[in-house]
Amino acid sequence: MSRRKTERLLSLVVCLLSARRYLTATQIRAAVPGYPESFDAFKRMFERDKDELRELGIPLETGTNSVADEEVGYRISRQAYELPDIRLEPDEVAMLGLAARVWRRAELAGAADGALLKLRAAGVDAQDALSQPRIEPRVQTAEPAFGPLWQAVRDRRPVAFGYRAPGRGAALRRNLEPWGVAYRRGRWYVVGHDTDRDAERVFRLSRVEGAVSFTGPAGSVTVPPGTDVRAAVRDWDYETAAPRTCLLRVRAGAGHGLRRYAEAITADRFPGWDLVTLSYSDTAWWSEHIASFGADVVVLEPTDLRDAVIGRLKGVLA
Repeated sequence: MSRRKTERLLSLVVCLLSARRYLTATQIRAAVPGYPESFDAFKRMFERDKDELRELGIPLETGTNSVADEEVGYRISRQAYELPDIRLEPDEVAMLGLAARVWRRAELAGAADGALLKLRAAGVDAQDALSQPRIEPRVQTAEPAFGPLWQAVRDRRPVAFGYRAPGRGAALRRNLEPWGVAYRRGRWYVVGHDTDRDAERVFRLSRVEGAVSFTGPAGSVTVPPGTDVRAAVRDWDYETAAPRTCLLRVRAGAGHGLRRYAEAITADRFPGWDLVTLSYSDTAWWSEHIASFGADVVVLEPTDLRDAVIGRLKGVLA
């Protein structure tokens, strides 16, 4: 969401909150800065802004001030809008802003911007806390299935999609009541109730083929109490992936994201380096993760993992 649009929506919210009467579109146009001079262009923009406010959960009401009024007016009920005071510590504000940055280039960018807009309306500016960020986190959602599956989880709608399981020559149609999506080790997964098999199932989004279709109305999926989507994905990952072992040479004081999962850490024969042994399952993801440490990590074995890391580093240089 652009700064200009954010400021216009905030001005619109303040205007409608301050009004004690219903304001007509003409009155709003005169009171709120940022709208175009052309009335037709204003109408189109105002309609979009109304939809935006309702999607953000802001209680926009319509009505007239008297039976003699012919034009419908708008207002925001202060009683329905106001929340208890939001008191956040500086580190909490920074974490909220950081979380929004994670989704800035992904499918949930609009939802993240909407959350920041609500915080700013409450007097909490999470972006100022990160005006000069030292890190720029990113979560990729390149899989085409992510958008419709996230929407299905949000709206509690059943879906159907083609899915190519490992070792299968063709994709099979799967019917799912989705409970949630989860991110693990660079991959996105959807968890839910497979209606054809009448059991809980986990599907990797990168193996979904074709379009995801909605097969039922919103609100028709019930998530069982106590469901833990992340735990389901973690357990599925352990069961389906054959673990392998790799040996890494890691510079002292570096590679903390690797050391925390190490099975063994010993001193290397080269001063200033350690030998780190750990298990992995997905060569493609693991090679990308190791390559992100640059010259601080060297793969000693196995050969295919070493070659994959070298290939990624060469690609960066190219």
